[in-house]
Amino acid sequence: MTAPVGTLNHQAINTIRTLSMDAVQAAKSGHPGAPMGAAAMAYVLWTRHLQHNPADPAWPNRDRFVLSPGHASMLLYSLLHLTGYELTLEEIKSFRQWGSKTPGHPEYGLTPGVETTTGPLGSGVANAVGMAIAERMLASRFNRPGHMVVDHRTYALVSDGDLMEGIASEACSLAGTLGLGKLIFLYDDNQISIEGSTDLAFQENVGDRFRAYGWHVQRVDGEDLDGIDDALSAANAVEDEPSIIIVATEIAHGSPNKAGTAGAHGSPLGEEEVRLTKEVFGWPAEPPFYVPEEVLAEFRVALEQGSARQSAWQAGMDAYQEAYPEDGAEWRRGVAGTLPDGWEAYLPAFSDDDGSMATRAASGKVLGALAPIIPNLVGGSADLAPSNNTYLSGYGDFAKGNWEGRNLHFGVREHAMGGVLNGISVHGGLIPYGGTFLAFSDWMRGSIRLGAIMGCHSIYVFTHDSIGVGEDGPTHQPIEQLMALRAIPDLTVIRPADSNETSAAWKIALERRNGPTLLVLTRQGVPVISVQERVQDGVPRGAYILDDPPGGLPDLILIATGSEVSLVRETATALAEKNIAARVVSMPSWELFAEQPQSYRDEVLPPQVTARIAVEAGTSLGWERYVGTAGEVVGIDRYGASAPGNVMMERYGFTVEAITRQAASLVERMRADGSAGG
Repeated sequence: MTAPVGTLNHQAINTIRTLSMDAVQAAKSGHPGAPMGAAAMAYVLWTRHLQHNPADPAWPNRDRFVLSPGHASMLLYSLLHLTGYELTLEEIKSFRQWGSKTPGHPEYGLTPGVETTTGPLGSGVANAVGMAIAERMLASRFNRPGHMVVDHRTYALVSDGDLMEGIASEACSLAGTLGLGKLIFLYDDNQISIEGSTDLAFQENVGDRFRAYGWHVQRVDGEDLDGIDDALSAANAVEDEPSIIIVATEIAHGSPNKAGTAGAHGSPLGEEEVRLTKEVFGWPAEPPFYVPEEVLAEFRVALEQGSARQSAWQAGMDAYQEAYPEDGAEWRRGVAGTLPDGWEAYLPAFSDDDGSMATRAASGKVLGALAPIIPNLVGGSADLAPSNNTYLSGYGDFAKGNWEGRNLHFGVREHAMGGVLNGISVHGGLIPYGGTFLAFSDWMRGSIRLGAIMGCHSIYVFTHDSIGVGEDGPTHQPIEQLMALRAIPDLTVIRPADSNETSAAWKIALERRNGPTLLVLTRQGVPVISVQERVQDGVPRGAYILDDPPGGLPDLILIATGSEVSLVRETATALAEKNIAARVVSMPSWELFAEQPQSYRDEVLPPQVTARIAVEAGTSLGWERYVGTAGEVVGIDRYGASAPGNVMMERYGFTVEAITRQAASLVERMRADGSAGG
């Protein structure tokens, strides 16, 4: 075997490149070009600037590194392995294979050192902004003179594709407005996308664009190690603006036939091209996955440095907790993701005396009651806080120069809001929430999905949940959104029926840490459900018997969610006058109900009672799961119109009279053929 040539720096960089080439070639799929082109800047960042401890990937005060172009995952995996994270060379050799820790795109919670799941371009950009926001919030809350317990940076490597995506534009505009000085982007400006040159669709001056956002902008050559080092040092010195370093790189740098071409973007170089590229590097052709000992020693210095940095930080944290024991206890709770003892006692309970109340208003009252008790609960809205009732009165606005505020103003940037919430969540220490109208959840869907994949403890507050929105018309009236959100795995959707169910829903959202929770709330007022003990016990189970006729099984089961629950309760009363015994089931959450044992589900929805009607002001698709082939659905399978909310409900058949007629007809038919329950 011929020893590799070049300085130790260049051997280290070429180790990243050759590991990436070999892994992609062995998998026969992947993206070798970006890791090869970005290897030099990544090497400088990871060996000269990044504050991290490979022995403890969860060290709270580590710098965060986000690889936003997730297709370049082998760049990150190479760095993690080389610097000493728990990622073996065997895992590198198993790139993109079943059960490996090196999937095609980085996955949070799977691979040690991966800070967020990336792949859909632009999402990592928004996540990084969220991480930088979290750092500023926590630093403002906990740092004291002589005690800098929160003091780290967020670095992100971003690509042409990232900067083309709308979510990145939203997030970067927000970051500039907020002056997030500890946010630093390295832009891999290789000018190649899958279809060819970026000139086909992306010709803007990125530097001017980011200056307009309020960012500090630099340019540097991608092979100039000292230039990259100096640019990072300059960016670190900027305190009141986020920074972007535009790094001119060549995709698949070193490849004789594929460098600078789209052919290196999304497919292996090929065995012969790998051999030729290694010749260019002065690298031994065999064995594959070769790591020179001196290179490994150079990278593994990160273990010693990281341990020393963390030990020094821990000593400072110990002194902080002694000097500020209450703040120290709050810090520990936030990092651990636990809630203060006895916080549930502050959840509001509502009575008939509170009168009819929109569930969005009840949600606002819950937030107001919990804000002083759960100090790490933070969030805001996409310019709709007065409508979403998401503002924490008395807790200030998070803004440039005012990092203490707990209210985030995302502006009209729903998609970025979703990505930022994910970033805040995976950063740790805070519980983030964000609000908009349910119809606008479509803009956020990509970020909601990624939050579910990562198991983020994020809370979505979506109001104006039906045609009851009224005069705003079909553009603002959600029809298919609720069912589409239920289709996202690992997302818990709750549509409470009244104020007390809303309070119970917030309790679930705050306690449910293994995935995001989505609250779907009304604009219009709904009466209070006074059966308090049933609500508190039933909402966490996803569905429960709210009203039941006396004696035996009912003739009919009426199932509803949200504002339609009060409607079916009135319907049950009307049916009783027709000698039809109807059970009323409130089903605020399909996901929570599905988690219950079969015995409980059969108790709520007895299989022998096949006369069932589900009532929900949204698409009927999916309700066959609960009404069966014999039951019926009162839903909406067309778009709305512009009219007052009560008129809309009447025109679309959401009245006691219409549902009573439909229910009576169903029961009569089933009695005639002998299939009715009861």
